[in-house]
Amino acid sequence: MDSIETAFAALSHRMARLPMPARAPRQPESIASLLARVDAARRCTGPGARR
Repeated sequence: MDSIETAFAALSHRMARLPMPARAPRQPESIASLLARVDAARRCTGPGARR
């Protein structure tokens, strides 16, 4: 059982040293695009919507 704990500890240390991946910055969306997405979601979940 000790070998599993040793292997897990070694793996944890190796993972902690890895650099965090950098996220690409998001482009801002226009208000019209955001409103269109909200409207589409509302239509899909509203009364009488097909599933």
